[in-house]
Amino acid sequence: MSSMPGGRARTADDDLELTPDPSLPPTAVDDAVREAEEKKWTPTKIAVWVAIALLGGVAWFMLAIIRGETVNAIWFVFASVCTYLIGYRFYSKVIERYITRPNDRRATPAEYKADGKDYVRTDRNVLFGHHFAAIAGAGPLVGPVIAAQMGYLPGTIWIIIGVVLAGAVQDYLVLFFSMRRGGRSLGQMAREELGVIGGTAALVATLLIMVIIVAILALVVVNALGESPWGVFSVGMTIPIALFMGVYLRFIRPGKVMEVSLIGFVLLMAAIIGGGMVAETEWGAAFFHLDKVTIAWGLIVYGFIAAILPVWLLLAPRDYLSTFMKIGVIVMLALAIIVVRPEITVPAFSEFASRENGPVFPGALFPFLFVTIACGALSGFHALISSGTTPKLIEKERQTRLIGYGGMLMESFVAIMALVAAISIDRGLYFAMNSPAALTGGTVETAATWANSLGLSGVNLTPDLLSQTAANVGEESIVSRTGGAPTLAVGLAHIMQQFIGGTAMMAFWYHFAIMFEALFILTAVDAGTRVARFMLQDSIGNFVPKFKEHSWRPGAWLCTAIMVGAWGAVLLMGVTDPLGGINTLFPLFGIANQLLAAIALSVCMAIAAKRGSFKYLWIVALPLAFAAVVTITASFHKIFSPVPAVGYFANNAAFSRALADGKTEFGTAKTVAAMEAVVRNTMIQGWLSVIFVLLSIIVIITAIIATVKAFRHEAAGLDHADHEDPAVASRGYAPAGLIPTPAERELMAEWNKLPADLRLEKSAHH
Repeated sequence: MSSMPGGRARTADDDLELTPDPSLPPTAVDDAVREAEEKKWTPTKIAVWVAIALLGGVAWFMLAIIRGETVNAIWFVFASVCTYLIGYRFYSKVIERYITRPNDRRATPAEYKADGKDYVRTDRNVLFGHHFAAIAGAGPLVGPVIAAQMGYLPGTIWIIIGVVLAGAVQDYLVLFFSMRRGGRSLGQMAREELGVIGGTAALVATLLIMVIIVAILALVVVNALGESPWGVFSVGMTIPIALFMGVYLRFIRPGKVMEVSLIGFVLLMAAIIGGGMVAETEWGAAFFHLDKVTIAWGLIVYGFIAAILPVWLLLAPRDYLSTFMKIGVIVMLALAIIVVRPEITVPAFSEFASRENGPVFPGALFPFLFVTIACGALSGFHALISSGTTPKLIEKERQTRLIGYGGMLMESFVAIMALVAAISIDRGLYFAMNSPAALTGGTVETAATWANSLGLSGVNLTPDLLSQTAANVGEESIVSRTGGAPTLAVGLAHIMQQFIGGTAMMAFWYHFAIMFEALFILTAVDAGTRVARFMLQDSIGNFVPKFKEHSWRPGAWLCTAIMVGAWGAVLLMGVTDPLGGINTLFPLFGIANQLLAAIALSVCMAIAAKRGSFKYLWIVALPLAFAAVVTITASFHKIFSPVPAVGYFANNAAFSRALADGKTEFGTAKTVAAMEAVVRNTMIQGWLSVIFVLLSIIVIITAIIATVKAFRHEAAGLDHADHEDPAVASRGYAPAGLIPTPAERELMAEWNKLPADLRLEKSAHH
């Protein structure tokens, strides 16, 4: 291998001559033209970036250094947005230039494997929506709310800096490498790059972790919708709305994305407003007032159907619809914060930052903050989406930066807004909502007394405040509404009513937020199930090759049924858990999710090394090292800690002793059945933690070995095994970013002049 400019090794792909079709315009902007555009710095452009850097610097100074009695919420908005802009414009460009090195002259799997079902060329704007909707599940909403127990600063730093250096890097690299390999799953890529031992460990770990992640996502939906007729009706209506949008785009008005988006948005608003009206009727309250077990079974059936339908019929339009709403709500909340400018009284580091016995979640700031805020900063679940549905839909290689890196930045912004919403409400109210009923007592009087007994600065909670807040948001009670979603809804309603509508609108904003959250999470459940199906098909396909054909319906249905059955069983265990499920399962979700990120980064490091990107390998190695240290430390705490509140096995032993001593209640469990559930759940979670961390360590070690081997091959001038699909010349063109550059617009104009029969057909979503 000879060396190339920029300090990287020449790969086979650089020498590849893709013969273009002479009857078509160029399929990529000329490299010299594109580079000249990127390097052109005008005085205006320089002034804009200097202003962004200065505003971001001032915002960070206000949050991290000044830290007075209160801090204004606008600084969270400015610090995050300015950091994201700089990270996307500069850091992701370094990754594109020296590690991924995209080539738009190559066809993507959506082009050379097009089947109209799973492999479909999809417009970048629609695909950004689908990808964002699929990755942005419960994590960016729930994790930051729970982590607010530690104060505002640790979570803020991890969410914003973590995403630029870790989360977005992982998403972008996995998406690109999977796309180059025909859209293969993360586990399958690990098997090819890390050998039988590392690959098998990664396959087993990803499948097991996927089951836990989808079950937790579904559990948050169940908790948000349980016994809420308004929520059940509104969220249920999104399914026929999405089906209508899919048919409308495919057959009635192909290509009219903005038109169908406006129709979908109007229908969505009607579903929310109509939900409130229906919930107030006698028949509506009776018909849509469902218990959690019924909702769980409904989700299980929905997950199966959504995963086997063609992607254009339900998944893509539903994700696009929910993205329209998700990004709209988050931007609206950011604008409301800038206008209302709420003062945050929560300290930068709370009293629980240096303790292990927090009422919302137990454990020290390091490592538990970093696994509690899983999504939003770094999330292994995203690697499964980035190697699942998205690489099979992408039109051009250069779009991977926008969708992979840019999509993750958008999710991080959701996490910051969730954190601000949680810390904008009264501190006492926050702890009364997020602590289990076993601590709060479940009534407004006992919850107020308990919150005041914590001895926290600025906390003087009254039963009246709890009752009045519940009445304002149209709920019977808000005490011990754990899981993060209700707290975010109260915070959002608290900020939005100051922006639009006043106190009279709080109930609308609260249920609007619950609907928004359920939509957010439901899209991750259906996309996650489809990805889990791909993963299982790839795994079985190693032994029965027919299963690797994703379009083979019997294989698709069987694998979907197996994965839905697995996460459905965990979901039902969580729903029927007398302690609420979410409190005991969320730490396992966070650790599993971050271990999966370490696995994904390990695979990326091995691939980047084999591509000769040694000088810039630190871009992958840095987040991998951090993720490995944090998650392995957290796992060891959960496995070996003698503190029952932290260690699974310590908790198991304490409750087992209590049962053996004939006690009928113990700790947070008030019945024998609840005590038995704790014993059962802690044993399952303890052994799952052991399995997850062992598999992850095996993968990390094999990845380091593969990287060292690649370095030695490079030094000896030997070639590496290349598992990319053979290059095929592209026959289509599309711009790389949201806004086309002048050169891209010129090339698009050439393509638009072509007769329709010569143009490469996209999906209906363009």
